[in-house]
Amino acid sequence: MITQPREVQELQKRICSWAIGGALVLAALFLIMGQKPVAKGLVLGTCFSIINFVLLGKSIPMLLGQSRRKASVIGLGCVLARYGILAIPIVIGLKLASFDFVAAIIGVFAVQVMILLDHFVMKPIQKGYK
Repeated sequence: MITQPREVQELQKRICSWAIGGALVLAALFLIMGQKPVAKGLVLGTCFSIINFVLLGKSIPMLLGQSRRKASVIGLGCVLARYGILAIPIVIGLKLASFDFVAAIIGVFAVQVMILLDHFVMKPIQKGYK
């Protein structure tokens, strides 16, 4: 099995750290405001978003060096598994009143938001300091 390049691991670590850190700060603010279900939904969605992101990074090297047919099957299986993982916090948010549905969905997009912030905010700032 092919391992992830170091750059991918560093990016995943940075993005996931920002995502969970941001979610925990927002969750603390919602807890202070007495919105426990919102805080729990946000953290739940963010955790599953991070799992999805890590699995994406691990699935890409699995496709390299495979025949087109085998890579297509593996790729489809990985996508379906990742969608299934992302469905878990959404279903929990729908079924349990102790988790806010909208907050869980926002949490599912936490990694994508952090990737956009990294690209459009952090990289230009870092380039300005060099």
